[in-house]
Amino acid sequence: MFARTERLLLRPGWAEDAPELARAIADEQVVRNLATAPWPYALEDAEAFLAAPRDPAMPSFLITERTDGAPRIVGCCGLGRRPSGAVEMGYWVARQHWGKGFATEASKALIEIAKALKLPRLEASHFVDNPASGRVLEKLGFVATGMSAARYSCARGGEAMSRIYRLSLMGRSEAEPMAA
Repeated sequence: MFARTERLLLRPGWAEDAPELARAIADEQVVRNLATAPWPYALEDAEAFLAAPRDPAMPSFLITERTDGAPRIVGCCGLGRRPSGAVEMGYWVARQHWGKGFATEASKALIEIAKALKLPRLEASHFVDNPASGRVLEKLGFVATGMSAARYSCARGGEAMSRIYRLSLMGRSEAEPMAA
């Protein structure tokens, strides 16, 4: 599965992407905002991530910037199933690309994919010390649930508080019964 936006191509990761992926994510300021990525992040971590089996109903993409030459990896985004059964959207963007709107642009495409998969809603969260991610979620239409929860961060080596958001993917007519 692939998705194109004005500036980006979302595509699966391949084994040969490992060196570029490792360079893009190997920044403690990026990795500390993720739940499952280790710190320090090495080439072997990128190889393991790219080789991991994927659930086709829960796509994961490299975010690549379309250029006149070969696309450049600028981040990653995807859907995953939480232990509760909820589907969670996640993303990261390399620090040199922060502030360019890539997280929002890629996530909009991912939300359209989630709709095509007929998912009724998405969840997302961000660590409370990463408010920029909360602003991205709000731009995308996610609504803060008012709930916070401790979430383990591999890179931090422990739990940190996170804010939880939800986005309904169902239109009004699908989400609410019609009044008689």
